[in-house]
Amino acid sequence: MGLLPHQSAKGNRKSRLPPESWEFIDHIIEQYYETLKQQGKLAVYGILLREWEKTELAHPCPCYRTFCLRIQQRAGYEQTRRRQGKRAAYPQTEVYHELKLTTPRHGDRPFEICHIDHTELDIELVCTRTGRSLGRPWATVLMDAFSRRILAIYLSFDSPSYRSCMMVLRLCVQRFGQFPETLVVDNGAEFGSIYFETLLAAFECTKKQRPPASPRFGSLIERLFGTTNTEFFYNLRGNTQASKLVRQITKSNDPKRLAVWTLAELYEQFCCYGYEVYDQKEHPALGQSPREAFLGGIAQSGNRSQRHIVYDENFRIFTLPSTPKGKAKVQLGEGVTINCLRYWSVDDSFRQPSVEGSQVPVRYDPFDMGIAYAYVNGQWVRCISEHYASLQGRSEKEVRYASLELRRQKQQYAKHVSLRTKEIAVYLESTEAQETLQLQRLHDLAVSDIHKALPQDDGSSHRIAPPPPCTPLVSAHQLENIDSPKESHVIQSYKEKELW
Repeated sequence: MGLLPHQSAKGNRKSRLPPESWEFIDHIIEQYYETLKQQGKLAVYGILLREWEKTELAHPCPCYRTFCLRIQQRAGYEQTRRRQGKRAAYPQTEVYHELKLTTPRHGDRPFEICHIDHTELDIELVCTRTGRSLGRPWATVLMDAFSRRILAIYLSFDSPSYRSCMMVLRLCVQRFGQFPETLVVDNGAEFGSIYFETLLAAFECTKKQRPPASPRFGSLIERLFGTTNTEFFYNLRGNTQASKLVRQITKSNDPKRLAVWTLAELYEQFCCYGYEVYDQKEHPALGQSPREAFLGGIAQSGNRSQRHIVYDENFRIFTLPSTPKGKAKVQLGEGVTINCLRYWSVDDSFRQPSVEGSQVPVRYDPFDMGIAYAYVNGQWVRCISEHYASLQGRSEKEVRYASLELRRQKQQYAKHVSLRTKEIAVYLESTEAQETLQLQRLHDLAVSDIHKALPQDDGSSHRIAPPPPCTPLVSAHQLENIDSPKESHVIQSYKEKELW
């Protein structure tokens, strides 16, 4: 022991500055450095020199290196929170462990706790019909927390909304015939929609929201997104890994130029990966595959047949959204008005004297504004729009864009004219709407290919026949010439006298 050098204990290890000086340095650091202004160390050290001279302390001001070491000693959660905010300091917060080893972290049976979330996929897609780039799609995934099994996947070009949430829950019931008991979501506006809340309340599902800016509460599904990127999307042509370094993108490695996948093809392959490859791969946190954990949990906790849901026409109608009021008045000879569009029942149920003038619950299909449903005499009745030929296959978003563009044109002429359904239908078929609605139409056509690829249930006698396929707004020849300018305007340069 006497031969050990003990280099760290040699010399004077005590501070040469009195406590008053360190308190003054800490005050300068807290007042000028640990702020959202994020001043540099050298600038704050200059402030320290100035304030040190004003106070006329007995000891000389410490050097810049000592000042930087003092800042480093104060580093941590509080310093990062004061300089960069709570979200940047979140990784430095304390991790809370389990109270007991037997406490289940994510439920003790399948479907007890499920996570749902959205993510924008790191891949560029093209249109099936024109081949032009359509951008990056959004994926909505429903995951079982107990078994880590992917219950449902839904892809769309639209930003996250109540439509994506209701579609992924519909797919879950279609695949497994069961609804989650507890659903963990983030603080997105789509999870607070009245349609989504009504659907969860009808099937006795409890919604739990994660704390804001706290991704650890959704670490299961967030980790799933990272796994799908590294194992699946980053191995496909057109992935956006090169977009992280924008200055290094050229024509040869631009993801938009390399894109070859369409939405329908990508959805088919993504479902094959999620439902088969990932489902049968051993999970490091489970020691077995998600499918084995799911089936083992069902065998241990029971099938729970009392919670099974029949996937029929009534359930599909129930997953459709309604108006903010929820009901519509049956007008004499006109039918019901839903989102400024008039609908009439296919079996003339609105002609009954007891129905005329009454308020009936209504629902509409956000992916086909040509049809709607009304609850008359204890059953849902299919209704078609008065302009069904023009609105068939048009999504709610596309009709809303047409309404906003038409209202903007009317405002230019200072005419406060109420929008009528006939004007909207005529505008959708006009040539002026082609440029405005072209991109949204291509997105909706790609989504319709996914709906065709979805698994269908067995037909029954009471099923309502789907409408015929819709035709695109513009032809391929029109799309090629859509961006060509009609006139070339040459800007004449200023004369020398005019400049002075």
